Amino acid sequence: MPDEAPPEAPDTAPQPPPAGVDVTRLTTEAATKSGLLWIRTPDGATHPVWHVWHDDGDERGPGPAAYVVSGPGEQHLPWLPEEVEVILRSKDTGGRLLTTHASVRTLEPGTESWDAAVEVLRPERLNATGTPEEVAERWREHDTIHVITPHGRPVEQPGHYDDASGARPVRPAAPTTARWRPWHWRGRAGARRNTAR
Repeated sequence: MPDEAPPEAPDTAPQPPPAGVDVTRLTTEAATKSGLLWIRTPDGATHPVWHVWHDDGDERGPGPAAYVVSGPGEQHLPWLPEEVEVILRSKDTGGRLLTTHASVRTLEPGTESWDAAVEVLRPERLNATGTPEEVAERWREHDTIHVITPHGRPVEQPGHYDDASGARPVRPAAPTTARWRPWHWRGRAGARRNTAR
């Protein structure tokens, strides 16, 4: 998963929240239309994650909530506390649409809720290596499935956004060492063949 910055709020001055905004419906619509959301931990760090939104009308498990799988062979996520913030973007503009509080629940492999989460995630996990059974077994042995459940009043919503940009300093990358250049059919770059010295 690429390290993307969270989407910025629309470039408009904060206004009173518009009357009649159905936050539950807005959350469901934003989370369903976009497979990417940002998780903000209490230390202020944000992590873009691929998710599958699971509505409460689906018999396969509890909802509404975002199901997230992470670990070897999947996206990277640090340890998550029990409470985080979730940032949802607008599919149309790509800007920050909604920021809500959310609870985090880690599912234990072998439980009914874990099996239900796999049934939700597996069909949407495109380009996975192996059969569906092998993917589920890899998740069971090495990966973690979280259920992220939004709750309470939104931190940000249309008509009421934080003035801050939300930008964060770029994390330094690990240093690399230049290696030898391979031979090509025309020789190494800058070298002349059949030239007397």
